Amino acid sequence: VRSVLRGQRSDVFRVRQSSIEEWLPWLDSRWTQGAHNASALWREMRKKGFCGQIGVISEWARRRRLAEKADQSALARTPSARSIARLMTLARDDLSKSDAVLVATIESNVPDLITARTLIDDFQAMIRSKAAEKLDSWVADAKTSLVRSFANGVEKDIAAVRNAIISPWSNGQTEGQITKLK
Repeated sequence: VRSVLRGQRSDVFRVRQSSIEEWLPWLDSRWTQGAHNASALWREMRKKGFCGQIGVISEWARRRRLAEKADQSALARTPSARSIARLMTLARDDLSKSDAVLVATIESNVPDLITARTLIDDFQAMIRSKAAEKLDSWVADAKTSLVRSFANGVEKDIAAVRNAIISPWSNGQTEGQITKLK
C-alpha cells in the first residue's frame, strides 16, 4: 500500500494471465463443434503444445456449462407481473438493453400493453405539465384499456385528482415522513 501511495507501483489491479488465455478461441470453436468433454479437450490441447493442467480445462468447461444453462433458463423464465409493471412504467430511455428487449417482446405479444403504456405515460406527463384539462379525455380513453381499474379510481375522486394536478402544493414530504415512521 505504501508503494502505491508513494507512486512507486501502479500495477495494483494487475491480473495474472491464465495459461488458457491463448487457447480460448480454439476452445470456443471446439465447444461449438460439440466437444464438451474437458478431459478430451485437454488431451487434444496437450498434443498441440498446451502446458497447463487438466483442472484448468475442467473449470473452464464447468463455467461454460453454467453460463449456457443460465442463458437458457433466463430465456425460458417468464417475468413476474410486478417486474412487467415496473418495466412498463419506466421511461423508455431509462431501460437497460436487456430490459428494452424484454419490453419489446412483451409488447409484440400483448398489443394491449402498448396502449396501457401510452396511457400511463400520458397520465405522468399530464401531472408533470399540470394539464388538468386533459384529465376527462384521458379517463375516457383509459376506461377501455388495461388500466381501467385505475381510471375508475381516478373518476371516483376526479375533483381531488384535478386539484392535485393544478395545485402548487404537495404533501409528498409529509407522506414520505409517515412512510419512514411506519
